[in-house]
Amino acid sequence: MGNVVAQAIGDRSTTPDYKAEPTFDPLYGFSSGRKERVMVATPEEMESAKLPLKDRDYCAHKAIAYQACRQKVWPFVYQCAHEKHDYLNCQYDDYILRMKEHERERRLLERAKRKAAKAAREEEE
Repeated sequence: MGNVVAQAIGDRSTTPDYKAEPTFDPLYGFSSGRKERVMVATPEEMESAKLPLKDRDYCAHKAIAYQACRQKVWPFVYQCAHEKHDYLNCQYDDYILRMKEHERERRLLERAKRKAAKAAREEEE
């Protein structure tokens, strides 16, 4: 199910807003820490490659390499299959990571709601 459908039929209090920043500490639950994501391509490189705004993400360096290969071997763009594969794999991995982060946020919101309900029940008694 998509996020819109989940918000429409699910519990809105535990469905994270995809436009907002995460509400929980990104290191919560990671005792040894997490690897920080870094942008490989600089804004100047993306600007000089005339990369569209929609492609300026964590896979921009792969998009630049793919675009450069296409320009180099035009019209034989099939020779850039390796660069295209790298770029599409990067996009897929980024999508999976974002979905995992969304699910983590949703589960932490549900956990916080359960803990608050339990505390309220215990306070009543």
